Formats: sequence, structure tokens, C-alpha cells
Amino acid sequence: MLKEHKRNRRRQEHFHGAAAMDFYACQSEIRHWNGCYKVVSAVLVLLLCIILDTYLVSVFIIISVGALNIIGNGIGFRNYLALLRVPIGFLFLASMAVALGISAETAGDWSISLHWFWLYVTKAGLARALELFLKALAAVSAMYYMALSTPAGELASVLQRMHMPRLLAELMHMIYRFIFILSENHRAMKTAAVSRLGDADFKTSCTAFGQIGGNLLVLSLKKANAYYDAMVSRGYEGEFTFWEEEKPLKKWQILALVCYLAVLILLWMAEKL
Repeated sequence: MLKEHKRNRRRQEHFHGAAAMDFYACQSEIRHWNGCYKVVSAVLVLLLCIILDTYLVSVFIIISVGALNIIGNGIGFRNYLALLRVPIGFLFLASMAVALGISAETAGDWSISLHWFWLYVTKAGLARALELFLKALAAVSAMYYMALSTPAGELASVLQRMHMPRLLAELMHMIYRFIFILSENHRAMKTAAVSRLGDADFKTSCTAFGQIGGNLLVLSLKKANAYYDAMVSRGYEGEFTFWEEEKPLKKWQILALVCYLAVLILLWMAEKL
């Protein structure tokens, strides 16, 4: 059991850098839920997060959906934080841009002189930045719930049934799959360059970066042609047919969604009173 656990941990660490989203979606405990239900519930939570513009609603979504992602989708707490690292960094920088102001003279509640101008912060600006940060993070959590429990092929099939143009759904699926193919090749090229002292100094690093970029472009074109030939040889005639397991919608799932949305509305009303 211990060896199996360690092997699974190593697999998760490996897939975290490549196809983490799809790996977690395929091993998720809630992957057997109805695909349309997961997409609709995620979108409804996202919309309420935006419409019910309060701290309490955003924090509740972050905690509750985060717990669902960790427990229901079977993601370790550290791995989930690692997935949130890039969005949190981006949202933090965007929030700082909202909170900070520039003035020709001292202003705001706190300010600092940068010789040619003053950089200042107000309490209202900080409150607004925090509100935007929490709301955006809650929206990201809702989308992670959908992405970490729905494989790419199933998601494309669901979007087609929701009358999304077939071409867009197919392109989305192909681009998503091709990203991981290119990332694996890029990782191999980078490892080969580093093993040959391709990062010895700044000039050598720039040269290696340019060579890797050029080789990756040529390789991507070759692989695209090879994969298209493989698709045609397997009967591709211009349309993808996505296989989707039949997953009936259960009454308790609808009841759980209604109760959850009702709790969000009640939290919004409680904070507004």
C-alpha cells in the first residue's frame, strides 16, 4: 500500500507539469456525475459570484468549492495550491494595480515619494482591490471544479449538445491536446540543452532559447501533419465523434445545487442587511 501511494504521488507530480488538469479529471471521484450538470452548476456559481458582489459570498465559494475540489476530485491540498499559484499571482498583481494610485503630490491614506511622483493607497482602494481579488479567485475556483472533474472530450461533447458551433468545440479539444504534446517536447529539448551547458551564461541561454523555439515550431508542423494523417487513416471525415459515458442526472444532485445557490443568496442578503 505504501509503495502504491508513493507511486501515485510520483505520477501526480509528473502530470502536474504536463497534463495535470486532464489527469485529475480522469481520476476524479465525481467524474461519474452528469457532464451537463457539472458545466451548468459551475456556470451558475460563477454568475452568482459576479452578481452577488460581496465578501461573504466570495469567501464561501472559495472555501466550499475548494473543499469539493480537494475531497471530491481527489486532489491533494498542496497540489491544489500549486494549481492556484499562477492565478493567485496574476490576481494579486491586478489587484495591486487597482489599489495603487499615482499623483503629482502627496495624497491618499498612505503614500510614498518616488522623486518624480507619489505612489499612494486609500482605504477604499484597498477594500475594492480585496473585493475584486476574492471575487476573481472564487470564479477561478468554480471553473476549476468543472475542469478538474470533466475530461476534455466530455466537455467538448457537452458544449456541442449545448449548441456551441461544432468547429469551435473540435478546435478547442485539438488545441488542448496539442498543448501537452508540445510541452513534453519542449521539456525534452530544454533538458537536452541544459545537459550540454546551454545555460552557461546569458548569451548562450538566449541562443539555446532561440534554437529550442525554432525546433519546436518545425516539430509542431511535422506532428500536426502526422496526426492529421493518423486521423484520416482512422476514418476522420471532418467531424469528431466524442465518446461519452451515459451518466444519468440524480435528484439529490439537483437538490444539492438548489440548496447551494440558495445559501449564496442568503449570505448576500445577510451581508446587505
